Amino acid sequence: MIKKIDKYLLAYLFILLIFSYFFLLIKHQVGNDSTISEWVINYEGGFTKRGIIGQLAIEISRIFESNLRWIIFLMQSFACTIYFILLYLLLRNIEFERTLILSIFTPIFILYPVAEIEVLARKEIIIFSLLMIYFLVPRKSNLKIFSLTIFSSISILVYEPIIFFFPLILVFEIIENKIHKLNIHFFKLILSFIPSLFIAGIFIFNPLSGDEHDVMASVLKDEFNQSCYMSCALLKSKSTVYLQFQDNFRHYSFEVFFRYTLIIVIGSYPLFILLKNSSLKNKNLIFFKFFKKPYVPIFICLLPATLLFAMGYDWGRWVNITYVILALIYYRLLVTKELTLDFFSLTKELFYKMNKKNFIIFFIIFCLGWNPKTVMTGDVASFPGYRIPYKAIKIILN
Repeated sequence: MIKKIDKYLLAYLFILLIFSYFFLLIKHQVGNDSTISEWVINYEGGFTKRGIIGQLAIEISRIFESNLRWIIFLMQSFACTIYFILLYLLLRNIEFERTLILSIFTPIFILYPVAEIEVLARKEIIIFSLLMIYFLVPRKSNLKIFSLTIFSSISILVYEPIIFFFPLILVFEIIENKIHKLNIHFFKLILSFIPSLFIAGIFIFNPLSGDEHDVMASVLKDEFNQSCYMSCALLKSKSTVYLQFQDNFRHYSFEVFFRYTLIIVIGSYPLFILLKNSSLKNKNLIFFKFFKKPYVPIFICLLPATLLFAMGYDWGRWVNITYVILALIYYRLLVTKELTLDFFSLTKELFYKMNKKNFIIFFIIFCLGWNPKTVMTGDVASFPGYRIPYKAIKIILN
C-alpha cells in the first residue's frame, strides 16, 4: 500500500492548473467560446438562472472600466486556482493504494475539463469548490445548518442543476451528523434546502420573457460589445423544462447509450470498487440500516442526476459533474473516518492481480489514454496525456 502520494498529486494538480491558465487565456478571446457564453448570463433583464456570476463580472468590469472577457478570464482563473487548492487540501491526507489512485486519476475526474477545453471553467467548477468549502465548516458548529442553507442557495444561483444532487448531499449530512431516526435535526436539514428550492421554483415557473431577454442581450451588445449566444441565447430558445427534454430526443441512438454506458462503467469502476469495500462507522443510520452495503442508498440518491442526461446534450459534462460530486463526498467521508475502507479486501480486486510493471502500464492507458467528449454524439477522445501538451505547444508555435 502506498501511504503518501501528496508530492505526485501536487505536481499533477499544478501541471493541470498551468495548462488551465494557458487554455483559458487563449479561448477567452474566441468569439463563440461556450464557456464565455455561460459566464455572460446576467440580471440586467431580470432575475434568471445562472445570472449571479455574469452580473458580478459585469459590475467588476464597470467599476474598473475593463474588458468584460478579460474580467471573466481572471474570474475563471481564480475559480480554477481555488478548485485545485481545495482538491489538494482534501486529498493530501488520504492513505492511498492502487484503487484510490485510479479513482483520482481517472479521466472523468480532474483531467477531463483540461482535456476537453470546451468544458474548462464551466460554472460547475464553482459548485465543486463551494462543496469543498462547506466541508471545512466544523461539524459540531452551530453554523453548520445555516452554512448548508447558504451553500445550497448560492449553488442554485450559480448553477441550478445542482438540485439533482441534493438527495446525495442529504445522505452525506445524515452520515456526517450520525442521524439514526427522524428527529428534529433531520427536519432542520430538510428545511435548510427550502430557500434553494424556492429559488429553483422561480427559475422554473418564471423564466425570462422575450423582452427581458432582449434587454439582457442589448446591455451586453451596447455596453460591452458582446453577443448573447449559445448558453446565453438558450435562455430564450429553451425557456421551459419541456423544451430542454424535447431537443434531446433526436440525438438518442443505441450507439450513444452503449458508448456512455461503457464510459460510466469503466471511468467509475475504481470508485465503485472503493464504495463496495467501504463500510459505515455507524451502521444504524436512518435509511442505511435497511441495506447491507452503504453504496446502495448512495446510488439510489444519484438517480435524480439521470434527469441531467435527459435534459442536456453535454453528456460528457454530466458524467464529470456526477463523478466529481460523488467522489468529493466519498473522499470527505474517508477523511472524517465516517467510512472505513477495507484495504485487505481491496487486495483481492482486479488491480492487485497485476505486478507493479503491468499496473504502471495499465495506469497510463486507463488514466491518460482516453476521455469522453463533451456532447453525447461525440466519440471517445484518445491520449489526453499526449494531446494536452501537444495542443499547447502547437498553439504557441503558431
